[in-house]
Formats: sequence, C-alpha cells, structure tokens
Amino acid sequence: MSFERASGLLLHITSLPSYGGIGDLGPAAYEFADFLAAAKQRLWQVLPLGPTGYGNSPYAALSAFAGNPLLISLEKLSDWGWIDGARISDLPGRSGNVRFHEVAEKKPPLLQEAARNFLYNHNAPELQEQWSRFEGYCGVNNSWLPDYARFTVLRRKFDFASWNTWPQEFARREAAALERFDHEHAEQQAIERIIQFAFDEQWAGLRQYCAERDIRFIGDVAIFVSYDSADVWTHPDIFELKEDLSPSRVAGVPPDYFSKTGQRWGNPLYRWDVLEQRGFDWWVDRIRRAHALYDFIRLDHFRGFEAYWSIPAEEETAVNGEWVKAPGAALFSKLKEALGELPFIAEDLGVITPEVESLRNQFNFPGMRVLQFGFSNRGAHNYLPHRFLNNTVVYTGTHDNDTTRGWWENGATDAEQGAVKTYAGDVSDGVVWPLIRAAATSVADICLFPVQDILELGSEARMNTPSQSQDNWGWRCPEGALTPELAQKLADLTEVTDRDGASDG
Repeated sequence: MSFERASGLLLHITSLPSYGGIGDLGPAAYEFADFLAAAKQRLWQVLPLGPTGYGNSPYAALSAFAGNPLLISLEKLSDWGWIDGARISDLPGRSGNVRFHEVAEKKPPLLQEAARNFLYNHNAPELQEQWSRFEGYCGVNNSWLPDYARFTVLRRKFDFASWNTWPQEFARREAAALERFDHEHAEQQAIERIIQFAFDEQWAGLRQYCAERDIRFIGDVAIFVSYDSADVWTHPDIFELKEDLSPSRVAGVPPDYFSKTGQRWGNPLYRWDVLEQRGFDWWVDRIRRAHALYDFIRLDHFRGFEAYWSIPAEEETAVNGEWVKAPGAALFSKLKEALGELPFIAEDLGVITPEVESLRNQFNFPGMRVLQFGFSNRGAHNYLPHRFLNNTVVYTGTHDNDTTRGWWENGATDAEQGAVKTYAGDVSDGVVWPLIRAAATSVADICLFPVQDILELGSEARMNTPSQSQDNWGWRCPEGALTPELAQKLADLTEVTDRDGASDG
C-alpha cells in the first residue's frame, strides 16, 4: 500500500496529561489533537491499546483484541451520566509520570461502578440510544468479547494468577464449568463487556474528532501475544503448548552484538500449520479488529513473519534456539483476500535478511528507518536519508530508544557525534531539531517524531528501556508544554517539506 507524504507524532495515550494520574481518552486527548492540527501533523501514532499485565507493558497485553480500561476517561463517563462527578473528585492530577500501582488501585472500582450504573439504568431516556449501540457492539465483537469478559472475571476471582494455575475445570475450559460460571457471574461479565464498550465509544469519538481534522491513527500490533492472556486461554490449540498447557517453545531473538545470550521473550509460539489449515481465521479476526481501531497498522517484529527464533521453553536464555520458517506470504495473501488492501508498516529494524526484504517488497509494505541508528559506521548508513526510498517511514527515535537529546548526551560515541555534525550541520543550539529537519526533508513518505523529541527532552523522558524490567512506560507529557509557538515551528517545517497535504496549486 502506498502512503501519501505526511508527518506525525508518536505519543501513547498513557502519556497524555489527563486527570486521574494516567493519560486517557478524555479532554487532554482532544487538546493534543488540536495541537496536531495546528502543527499540520496528519498522523498520530500510539502503542498497543490492550489491557496490560505484569510490568505495564503495552506489548504484554492480556488480550490482543480488548482495549485497556485504564485509558477510559472517567470525566467522559460522568458527562454521559454513568457516574456522579463527586465520585471521581479525589483522583491524582494531570502532572507527573504514571504511578501504575496507584492508578490500578483507584480507577477500576470506579469504572465498574459506572458500568454497573449503566447496566441497571439503561432504560433512562438519555441512555437508551447508547444501550442500543452497546447491544450492536456485543454482536460485532462476539468472536472475542464473551471469552475476554470470562477471562477477566476468572482472573480476578483467582487473585490475578496465571490462567494455567486455575482449577483444571477452568484452565481447560470445561463446558459445564464455564456454563455454571457464566450463570453465577453474569453481572460481573456484563460489566466487563460494558467497560469494553465504553473504551470503544471513547476511542471512536476521538478518531472522529481527529478525522475531521485530517488526522489518522497509526496503531501497533505485536506479532506475539502473552502466555497469560485471554487469547492463549481461549485458543490453546493454535499455540505450541504441552499437555499440561505450559509453553513447549517460546519466542525471542538470538545472540547478537548487543546481547551475548540473546533475548528470551517468553511468548508462546504459534502453531502456524494449524492456523494455515484454518485459513488463518484467528489472524483475520485480529487484523479486522485492529483495522477497526486504526487507519494504519505497524507490524512489530516483522521479520518473525518470515522466520522466527524458536527457543525450548525450559531454556533460561535464547542461546539454544533455532530459526523456523513462518508462512508470512500465505498469511498476508489471506489477509488481503479477506480484508482488502493491507495498511501495514513493517517494523524491519535490526539484522534483516534478503528473505525478509523480499516478503516486505512482495506486499509493498513500507519499512522503518531510525536516524539514531545511522551514524555509527558505513554499514549503518541505510538508516540515513540519502539511502531512503519513498516507501519508507522515518523516525528520529522510537519508544524503545532514548530520546534524541538523551542519546546525544549519554549514548552517542565521539565518532557518532562527529558524523552527526558532518551530516546535519550546526548543532550548537542542540542536536534534536537538525535531525528532525533531516527526517522531514527526506524522500520518505512518512516521518514521525516522538513528542519527547519536539520538546527536546533528555533521558528522563525515555518511554522504555528494553533491558530494564521496572520504571518503564510511565512518562507523561508535561501539561502546557505543547505551545502555539511550537505548533507553528512544526507547521512551518511541515509546509516547506510538502507534508501538510496541500496541493501544488
């Protein structure tokens, strides 16, 4: 799929300065959309929107289909009449990083209270139309919503333990046990379905607001799913599991320059042969859902669709894994047949083989380039603008990198700094904007900047450090930092680099 020349900003929803201690889909999201419009940015990239588990990582979601309840705006629920404003008056404010433990303690009970109010008061005249939409929503999402609601209530019942440790009748989804559970916990499951509906209603409202301002969303789909997820519990037959339901082989990447033992991610691997025999039905449902949420979809770890690193589950590191071929071409062909044009961006960073390049080119997916990677040596110049093709998405950095200023101050070698100065010119007023201009002036169809970069923030604003197990994902944009002057500065650059969508005439 070809993309129109444009630029945009990377900011996850949790990073908005919303009321309640975590970014959400309330007023701050609309204020950010207004900033994007003023800055003539036409793309807003977010990280995966699913409910997070251990470590609060959007890439370790409890469901590949559901929305994260913590992203729901309680302010909007109050506006809808679902909960009294006084009930949400003592939540954390708009400033400071996310304190996930505090948010997870205070927000879910209020969401459940609001959903229960809607459940029992939906006959009120002002709620009847919304209830009708809820009933339609349940029908459209019937392939995943009931099992997600069951999973969520069961997980709470068993103190958030992994599903394989539940009583066997539930771990193995025995029909009689599930029927009894559905009867005994009907209200709680209805509340979970309503919470998901609230997420979708608020997301759809924000998307419409953005679309009216010519702003499109880029979403993120992680190739693998978490073992402790509704997906693996519901569909154990499409994952490589042992008889006791534990993983037999898990995902990761092999040893490389950065890690002598590689990375053992621990996600269960797909039984691609079973999926292919079934017409990749689960993947079709997954991408259909993603396309309902986003305009464009970034496929994380794209190389795993050509071949993936398979590690025996009993191994503590990724050293003793092996490459196993994946049916990427067959999958993408089926997705295109079922869903039409595929609006995918391939995350093809790292050491990429000719076979991976061939797969990406076969379906005309744009690849990614990150400027920070381009200055170490001649072999890295593929990440610099003079080597770009049009069908490329360029970033100054991503959520997994340090901010550009942080990289410059704490990570870039003397050789890299010298190369940047030679390539980008004068950096005496800071390195960030020269690199932003290098990305914007390139031939790449799409360029994206983390908000931390346009604010010229340092390492304190880093979103994620992959090798670090704690203190990730919590950064929030300071309230009031996105000023009209900054919007104008970005708009001027966007205009002169022909990324504003205006015609030549």
